[in-house]
Order: sequence, then structure tokens, then C-alpha cells
Amino acid sequence: MFRGSMVAIVTPFDSQGKFAEETYRQLIDFQIENGTDVIVPCGTTGESATLDFDEHEYVIKVCIDQVNKRIPVIAGTGANNTAEAIHLSKNAKANGADGLLLVCPYYNKPSQEGIYQHYKKLAEEVALPQVLYNVPGRTGVNVTADTTIRLAEFANIVAIKEASGDLTQVSQILARAGDKIDVISGDDFLTFPMMCCGAKGVISVSANAIPRQVKDMVEAVQNGDYLAGRKLHLELLEFHTAMFIESNPVPVKKTLELMGKIEAHVRLPLVDMSDATLEKLKSVLQRYKLI
Repeated sequence: MFRGSMVAIVTPFDSQGKFAEETYRQLIDFQIENGTDVIVPCGTTGESATLDFDEHEYVIKVCIDQVNKRIPVIAGTGANNTAEAIHLSKNAKANGADGLLLVCPYYNKPSQEGIYQHYKKLAEEVALPQVLYNVPGRTGVNVTADTTIRLAEFANIVAIKEASGDLTQVSQILARAGDKIDVISGDDFLTFPMMCCGAKGVISVSANAIPRQVKDMVEAVQNGDYLAGRKLHLELLEFHTAMFIESNPVPVKKTLELMGKIEAHVRLPLVDMSDATLEKLKSVLQRYKLI
């Protein structure tokens, strides 16, 4: 259902820490003009953790309005409180979202049964296509292949964004439930091998800055041109790595600032890049002719 080059879009802030709406609208148009297939607002890269309820809903609403049905919007509405996730998800549905991205509950470290019941409740309560999001490096808990395969039985759980870094786990899901649930890469540097195994695309951090290049790599694999896809994957690897030299989204926001697209403000507890790391980032961006 959702496939191709999808961007986990940043949420720009002004110097006062407020949502920079016009800049955000420009970023969305930049993505669509460069072939991005799906916009994903209010994910990890969109700093959802530091948006309050009203802001979270408004950022999603602005995204849906600006996209204006040109491509799908998958709204990030996950939370570590099931009732909160349902509330955010119902609001996103009312505002016209095409799907939901639902991060595994973080911090409280639920059991696999707790994870299953969390997603089961969301599937039953909110009638929209839902994308599970497994990112154990952020949440402190892994959604196992067995749990994903159980959840694949729900008709509106259509995909999982896999950012576990575990290609064996990804392969197990595809081997045992690939006809029931799509796998989407959540790690830019693993998109190519995951797609070679059967993943349908990526929800990308790097695509914020290089949407056309990410699209070209994904499209090559979709078209069965694995040699071209591999070449592009290897060419982009250094850029992908640079996007994580400090906590996401600090490097990608700084990249966009250096490209003249946003101001790289983040909200505490995130802070601006150190001078030493910034010099490393600039060196990479110069090699890619972005600055």
C-alpha cells in the first residue's frame, strides 16, 4: 500500500522555538517536486517527542493541507500511552491522513504481549491503514518477528517500519508473513539490502536533504536494476552515515540549514551540533556538492 521513497520530514522551528509553518510548507513542496512518494510528519525525525498535543495535531494538519492529496501522508501518532496514541490517531484520521505510523511504546518497556495488545487496540479503534514502527535503539524494546507476524493478521496493519538493524529479523517477517504485511526500511544505510530481500521502500531521514538521490536508488531496485541500485547505495552510504554523527534530527536539520532551506533549531534536550562535528558534516556535504 505504502511504498517507494518516503520521507520522515523534519519539523522546522524559528529562533523562538515555534513551529515555522511557511518553511514547513516549502519543505513539503521540495519533497514532492523531487519525486518523494509519501510524506511522514511527526515521526522521530519530526521531533514528535517535544511537540505538545495541539502542536502535534497542527503540524499533521498543515502537512495534509499542503500535500493536498498529491501523495499519501502517513501521520506519526505513536505514543507510549495507548490512550494517547488512539487520541492522536483519531485526530489525524479526522484531518485526512492516509495512514498512521505507530512507534512501539517507548521507555515503559512492555512485554511482547503488551506490545501486541497495544497495537491490537489501535487497530480496533482507528479505521486507517497502520504502519508499525520498530526502533529498539530509541524505545528500549524490540518488536520481535513473532509479534509482527501475529499483528499481520489485522487487515488494517499493513506494514512495519523496521529500524532494528537486524536483517535476519526482517527476513523472518518476509518469509513467514510477506503476503500479509509489508516491510519498510527505517535505516537509510540498510534500504538496499532490505529491498533486495523484499522490503517495499524506505521511510528516510536522508531524503530530507537528498530526496531525488534516495528516490533514484529505491526506484532502481523497484525496477529490478540491482546493479544500479547497489551503485547508488554505495555512493550514498557516507551521506547516510553523516546524518547520524549526532542524534537525529540534529545533523539533517543542520544540513538543511547549510543548504539554505531552514534554520537548524531543535528543542531541548537536543542541542546544536558541536563545532568539531559540524566541520565533519561540512566536509561530507562538500563532497556531495550540497554546499
